[in-house]
Amino acid sequence: MGLPEPPPLGASALPPDTFEGQVVIVTGGGTGLGRAIALEFGRLGASLAIVSRQEEHRKAGVSAVEELGARAIGVGCDIRQPDLVAEAFVTIESELGPPDTLINNAAGNFPVPAEDLSPNGWRTVVDIVLNGTFYMSREFGRRHIAAKSPGSIVNIGASYAWTGGPGFAHSSAAKAGVKNMTETLAVEWAPYGIRVNGLVPGLFPHADESANIQSVPGRGDPDEEASCPAMRTGRTRELGWAATFLASPYASFISGETLVVDGVNWQRRAMRQPAFVPIREQMGKGPFDPE
Repeated sequence: MGLPEPPPLGASALPPDTFEGQVVIVTGGGTGLGRAIALEFGRLGASLAIVSRQEEHRKAGVSAVEELGARAIGVGCDIRQPDLVAEAFVTIESELGPPDTLINNAAGNFPVPAEDLSPNGWRTVVDIVLNGTFYMSREFGRRHIAAKSPGSIVNIGASYAWTGGPGFAHSSAAKAGVKNMTETLAVEWAPYGIRVNGLVPGLFPHADESANIQSVPGRGDPDEEASCPAMRTGRTRELGWAATFLASPYASFISGETLVVDGVNWQRRAMRQPAFVPIREQMGKGPFDPE
């Protein structure tokens, strides 16, 4: 039977005006899980700043939020560049007002055996996931500290921050850094009224998954839902609901925590582990060639 299906799309446990008059930034908010999160904030009255390098993604996110009757703007920014991050905040404040909530969702990822991972591939993923999250958080925090105003940050993490991620050495290392940074900033900034939490999604299939992620062995198979203890995968709105709760006044005494929304998938253990298949074989790669 598994865990029951969630309430229908458009439902919410929070009052409809929870974020009325507030500004929420969602990096990578034009597609996939980022857009699902942005939509839930829009339903609760927030104005959205969709931050992305790609114009088509920004347009898609803005359009989806506006269809709900909420306000949204698209802001072009490479979060790996601190000066561009600062410029993005200036744009957001001038068009929407000072941001109240920051959702650090932007990420980069692709499966690769560690021995095949290039220095550029490593730098790119770590730059986006870890450095970009810090640059956005730092800019947000500095502005709120100077203004003496409260705020909330939610960092999107991954369960392999705890377990390690064979095939994803770059991303798992970066996400582990994000988890630690979440806990560190939560302590440092609590005296200023700034909460910092993490949110870890499990399997949330969606149409915007990159070709790299779709290429992971077993991804999208008909029996994917049966591979989870919940006997189903997540529905994207469930992640949006979790994000809005963590950022809301109803979570005002929660900071430095990481909420996992994955139907207990990452904690499952077999009584007897199946035979181990090396990552190269799982990915259908031949013997390692140093050339």
